[in-house]
Amino acid sequence: MLNDFFKQFKSGTDIRGVASEGVKGQDVNLTDDVIASMADGFVLWLSDKVNKAPNKLTISVGRDSRISGPRIMKITTNRFKKCGANVLCCNLASTPSMFMTTVDLKCDGALQITASHHPFNRNGLKFFTREGGLEGSDIEQILLYAQNNEHPEKSEGGKITVVDYMSDYAKGLCEKIKKEVNADDYEHPLKGFKIVVDAGNGAGGFYADKVLSVLGADTTGSRYLDPDGMFPNHVPNPEAPEAMASICEAVKESGADLGVIFDTDVDRGGAVDCKGNEINRNRLVAVASAIALEGNDGGTIVTDSITSSGLKEFIENKLGGKHYRYRRGYKNVIDKAIELNAQGINCPLAIETSGHAAMRENYFLDDGAYLCTKIIIKAAQMRTQGKELDELTAELKEPLESCEIRFKITEKDFKTCGEKIIADLTKYAETNGWNIADDNREGIRVSFDKDNGDGWFLLRLSVHDPIMPLNIESDSKGGVEVIRNKLLEFLKTASGLEI
Repeated sequence: MLNDFFKQFKSGTDIRGVASEGVKGQDVNLTDDVIASMADGFVLWLSDKVNKAPNKLTISVGRDSRISGPRIMKITTNRFKKCGANVLCCNLASTPSMFMTTVDLKCDGALQITASHHPFNRNGLKFFTREGGLEGSDIEQILLYAQNNEHPEKSEGGKITVVDYMSDYAKGLCEKIKKEVNADDYEHPLKGFKIVVDAGNGAGGFYADKVLSVLGADTTGSRYLDPDGMFPNHVPNPEAPEAMASICEAVKESGADLGVIFDTDVDRGGAVDCKGNEINRNRLVAVASAIALEGNDGGTIVTDSITSSGLKEFIENKLGGKHYRYRRGYKNVIDKAIELNAQGINCPLAIETSGHAAMRENYFLDDGAYLCTKIIIKAAQMRTQGKELDELTAELKEPLESCEIRFKITEKDFKTCGEKIIADLTKYAETNGWNIADDNREGIRVSFDKDNGDGWFLLRLSVHDPIMPLNIESDSKGGVEVIRNKLLEFLKTASGLEI
């Protein structure tokens, strides 16, 4: 079992911690020694996973733009070399590209040094094999090796080779766009398009220079393409309002046909159409679903639990697909989609409203650049028909009001407390004749008619934190408050919740 020190680093299916000074009250815990022990733990885990001795392994290492990235990369590559492994140093890279090194470069394992959209002082380790990202139990085993001071034997013959895999990865995206758009000017299928990119000073700047410009697009007006691990302009997170405001502004200022935005390590993406409308959250799921269901009639789309009622109607009534709501957490929706396909259910897409989108045709890899590539391909195809991208989701019904409230759980055993609150609320809802959703698989989701709020709420337990997020949507003005007040009557009776 992990002790309290090593337990703090486990963040779902990643390792995360504080890697740089600069934030008051947050001391560095990803020290050189701790990182070295984690790197050794990965070697031991990977050796067992692929049944190869450590000195027979090939491991790739990449990083996002964080200021602690070069330090952590130096430590991890040297540790891998010390056990005799063949190390491919990819330097600045996207997280999805690091998975692709297990496909294209036949690496046994890959390490991406990233903490996604978190602040500059944090960093982490994200691992891959050819089967995809690791599970939480795998991360725990790696940390147990580190905790128990277990290390692979030293071996001569290890080497570190610097490779420019990001250029190859970008070429792959270019070839995909050329093939699927199939324009008269085959080499420049985006000629005549103006597409701006907001990389948030993360690792996504390559998309403007090595993909869009190469294919003939005008990228003038793009923002924050240069990597800067202090993230001076805005949080590199497509979910953040200030980030979406930035790309919307860039589209309007430059008169672009489309805008795309990435998080720090490019495993998430979002977009903005020519009219400045955000293609984000429910609308992003709708666009991705429309694209994924082409050639997959009646297919199932797996999403997280907080998607809107209008989205379900759009997927099932407009697109003719099936909507499978599942638990929050991008790995949860991906694993469920893989499971459904294994059962013989046609499921081409797993997507979370945060922007994590994984398509079956792309190894069920959550890849923001691949998602945006598919959106751009669709926009180019529609233009040849005299249509614009926003027509794709013209029938998507979106709520008039929405909000999210995050309640803190005050009891130490927060999971048990949260589960009891959900169980008690379920009984309360049944007693009051509320309409409990029969297709919900996380927390409790209740819908109300026009006289009682004209919408729905979802109360769930956070995946990792002592928090209960509450999402409310309504199709009527003032409906959110009506629903909130109904729920508040119950919450006043719940112990262990700070309301």
